[in-house]
Amino acid sequence: METMWMRRVPVGLKPSFPSFSVLILPIPFPRLKPFRSLHHRSLSISSSSSSSSSSSDGNGNPIKGSKVLLKGMRYLELQNWVQSHGYRPGQALMLWKRLYGNNIWAHCIDELEGLNKDFKSMLSGHAEFKALTLKDVINASDGTRKILFKLDDGLVIETVIIPCDRGRNTVCVSSQVGCAMNCQFCYTGRMGLTRHLTAAEIVEQAVYARRLFSSEVGSITNVVFMGMGEPFHNIDNVIKAADIMVHDQGLHFSPRKVTVSTSGLVPQLKRFLRESNCALAVSLNATTDEVRNWVMPINRKYNLSLLLQTLREELGFKHNYKVLFEYVMLAGVNDSLEDARRLIDLVQGIPCKINLISFNPHCGSQFKPTSDDKMIEFRNILAEAGCIVFLRPSRGDDQMAACGQLGKPGEVQAPLLRVPAKFRSALA
Repeated sequence: METMWMRRVPVGLKPSFPSFSVLILPIPFPRLKPFRSLHHRSLSISSSSSSSSSSSDGNGNPIKGSKVLLKGMRYLELQNWVQSHGYRPGQALMLWKRLYGNNIWAHCIDELEGLNKDFKSMLSGHAEFKALTLKDVINASDGTRKILFKLDDGLVIETVIIPCDRGRNTVCVSSQVGCAMNCQFCYTGRMGLTRHLTAAEIVEQAVYARRLFSSEVGSITNVVFMGMGEPFHNIDNVIKAADIMVHDQGLHFSPRKVTVSTSGLVPQLKRFLRESNCALAVSLNATTDEVRNWVMPINRKYNLSLLLQTLREELGFKHNYKVLFEYVMLAGVNDSLEDARRLIDLVQGIPCKINLISFNPHCGSQFKPTSDDKMIEFRNILAEAGCIVFLRPSRGDDQMAACGQLGKPGEVQAPLLRVPAKFRSALA
């Protein structure tokens, strides 16, 4: 199997990232030759070209400059590092609690109250606390907040805080700068992929959420990996970040309240279900391969049959576990009553819940949202068949903070794919 290298299409938008960033726009597909970029560099999906910005010391610990990046380590890694400097494991636990617990969420040495003076001196010389710099907070009319973070290399990512009257406050974290999947309804997909985020850059989004907003909206109880990027394309750092988030002496999110979403990378999906106890969401968005090949090109490599059969097999080994299917409803494309009936058949034998999501318009797509009445009719067909199904309202869409609206494409964008003839009238 070769790789289809996707032509990048210049458009008249102001770039949001530095000119030295390398966009990676791969979609698996057979028998096509690599395309040379505008800067005469081959585009690639290899780990080296899309890798995160951090390096590691001789023991594999993440470093920033000459210092170890604390939030990039699991607890046992932190404990071993502390011991390697001659300090007791108990001091590692005290440090961990000040980084992630006790309503401290420390960002600097001055916030490490109660720690040994010599220990703090060692940390000052050898440890780095912050992986992100707060750039801006944008408030939507419904109370949703979009946070812009600047990374050390000048790139920008977005994180969303979604308050809830019932106390189920959620932080939506990003896992990449941009995304290589090129889902046709997603604004982030227009960016292409610049690089993966490190585990520290992912974790610190959740730390910032609690630090900035816990006193205002209440405890942040849920994490969803549904921001910028395909989490399973960055599987190592995503699994590590999730492990740090659920540690019971730190942030202590419940594994069932940390949900990682994927467009359907089957090998990584298997690994996640075997290695992590966190929740899984699968972005489905179509009931036929014809439509999914178009709106989600990853389906050309891992089609519906393979994806769903993998879930049936893997979930057989999980106890009391349901996958969440996300279904963005696109007017005239995937919202017919026939689609509803096909969806019922597709999920047979898979313990699941289904979220029906209204498409959130943006300038990078020609799709239109399904009407409320039709979404309700679609929902009712699923419910009458015994499916657990929810209508998920848009949040933050007036500030481009809703599902599928994050990021800011630059001058060069991923291509819009050819619309199948039967759907052209729906997009007119």
